[in-house]
Formats: sequence, C-alpha cells, structure tokens
Amino acid sequence: MSHFKEIPSGNKYIKKAYVAVMLWFVGRAIQAAARVDKEVKREFEKLPEGFTLCLGVLPGGPYMIVGKNEKGRVRYLGWKQNGRHIDLDMKIKSIEAAILMFTFQESTTVATARNRLIVDGEVSHACAIVRVLNIAEVYLLPKHIARLAVKRYPVWSLSRKYIGRIRIYFRSILGY
Repeated sequence: MSHFKEIPSGNKYIKKAYVAVMLWFVGRAIQAAARVDKEVKREFEKLPEGFTLCLGVLPGGPYMIVGKNEKGRVRYLGWKQNGRHIDLDMKIKSIEAAILMFTFQESTTVATARNRLIVDGEVSHACAIVRVLNIAEVYLLPKHIARLAVKRYPVWSLSRKYIGRIRIYFRSILGY
C-alpha cells in the first residue's frame, strides 16, 4: 500500500483570480456603501468598535478584510490578515462554491442553506454582514443579475438606486 503515488489536485488560477477581483471590488464597495447608504451605515453602527470581518475561500484564499475603526469609519483593509484580530470570520468552503456565489448563480442565503459557508463569530454580526453584502450587490449589479444574487430585490426610489450606484462605483474605484 505504501507505493501508491499521491496526486495533488490542480490549481485553479483563473477561478482564484476572478474571485480575488470580486472580493477586492466588493470590499471597496462595502467601504463606499457605508459612507453613501443610510441602511448600511445603520448596520455598521450596530457592530462594536474595532469590528473586523474576514470573508475568504478555503483552502488558502483569496480573502477580503473589512474593518470598522474607533471613529466608526468602515475601511477595506486588503486581503492579508497580518495578525489582525478577526471578530467575524466567514469562509466559503471551496473555490467552486465561491464561483457559484460570485457568478451569481447562487445567492448568499442559498449558499448558507446549502452549507457552503462557515461562520466563526456572532450569528447576529454575520446576519448584519449578509444584509450589507446584499445591499452592496444590489448597488453593483444590474437588476436582472442582482435578482439572482439576493433573496429579495428591494424597492428603492430611483434617486437612491441610480445616484447611490454612481457614488458607490466612483468611491469603489477611487478607494475612498
């Protein structure tokens, strides 16, 4: 039995690169939405000072880290944990599950129901972050795609949807 050669699984570079870009953009969009959208602001106000979220893919990444500082300002902190204290660690179980989520074939709630997401932290904080992710996805995506990405598409005024979308896109691209 000891002479069988173990064959490692192949690396999925293109899928990892796609998910890394999506996590980067969603992280920056969360930062922007926290400054633009009142509902996202309220969700982050309920979270404790110094709160840090890590959303990543097992095994080995990519990751997105978003934190709230003592002043209540939400910042995208990059993809390296660098010894940071993580209050809420959300992991997608595989790159395939991440592809399903980030190609919007499956919403975050469906992925959770199908046991593709691992949460280490307060459940109430995880629910708040899922609501924030849903709002960010509604801002970032066209309506026909966003309906696939969220459980329930919200009814917003045209000014909130379009002006907010433009502001979030600019803030996400420029990084403030």
